[in-house]
Amino acid sequence: MPDSAIHLQQRPHHGTFQVQRMEAIFEQMQGKSEVPHRHAYYTVLLIKKATGKHVVDYQTHYFGERQVHFVSPGQVHLVHTPTKPEGWVFTFSKDFLVENSIPESFISNINLFRPFGDSPPLEVDAATFDQLDRLMTEMERIEQAHLHYQNRALGSLLQLFLIYCSNSLSLNTTQLDERDSGVCLLREFKVLIDRHFQEWHKVSDYASEIPISAKHLSFTVKTLTGKTAKELIQDRLTLEAKRLLLHTDLAVKEIGYNIGFEEPLHFSAFFKKQTGLSPSDFRAQ
Repeated sequence: MPDSAIHLQQRPHHGTFQVQRMEAIFEQMQGKSEVPHRHAYYTVLLIKKATGKHVVDYQTHYFGERQVHFVSPGQVHLVHTPTKPEGWVFTFSKDFLVENSIPESFISNINLFRPFGDSPPLEVDAATFDQLDRLMTEMERIEQAHLHYQNRALGSLLQLFLIYCSNSLSLNTTQLDERDSGVCLLREFKVLIDRHFQEWHKVSDYASEIPISAKHLSFTVKTLTGKTAKELIQDRLTLEAKRLLLHTDLAVKEIGYNIGFEEPLHFSAFFKKQTGLSPSDFRAQ
């Protein structure tokens, strides 16, 4: 479904890279809470200290100290901080990655940005936070200085920032090896899910497109992520259903049709199994 059918604010992006202090954003907003919105760029919040919450695709994460929050393009989120926070926000577009020869595979393999599913904040120790904070200060200085090769410098700092974060993250390090055939397979599977989840609900549909056996695809995905291939497909369907239930006036049966369920009862049963609530009860919450 096109974004125009979803009653959800789409934030514009000023340039391909932007750094802001959270204190300045709070003052600009005059302490008012955001409304749920989405954008077509990556967002990183480096929290020194804050109260309130960050809601990403209907999962609530509470602010604290020394956190890093990651938001992928297309995710629905809002930031609520009742008191002035201390920290940074920086955003960058896919065009920025292309301009600086940063492959999207680098972004996907570090496993910090999760376009669907739970996206909890990364908790870092004091030493790592100080490193990240210094990088943010340098990003701000370079952005304001209008240097020659400014974007190259910012791109280098961006990669260093994300590398520090990935080293603080407890994950299966095999996901970071871009030469590994399984990593390439997982990346392709995730891209296909985001592109075809409305029409393809079976693991075999994706396996045929890659092409490999469904058994091999399922084994690889489970080994690298801890989730089955079927669970990743179901996560994406559930997320889209939540977005449409909360941000459109479409009837429940229309939402089911939109994401590929021919029978409304099948959609309702699927959604209740995934969330514990019927679509109508979820919308009414």
